[in-house]
Amino acid sequence: MITKVFKSGNSMALRLPRALGAAEGSMLIEKRDDGWLVKPVPETKWPADFFDKICIEDPAFERPDQGTVRSVEL
Repeated sequence: MITKVFKSGNSMALRLPRALGAAEGSMLIEKRDDGWLVKPVPETKWPADFFDKICIEDPAFERPDQGTVRSVEL
């Protein structure tokens, strides 16, 4: 399969043919001998209830000062 490398801004981009079944997202590129290995990076997500299960029972635990928080327009 032949594809194209083209300039995109200050970078070079590699067009992946639809037939390869690639989805949008992060890709890992490794230099191998005289070529490249390109493979998708699996998406990582926190388990849905991860933060609900966090419980710090140590009475000596103190949250460090988080500094000032600026407002954000959403």
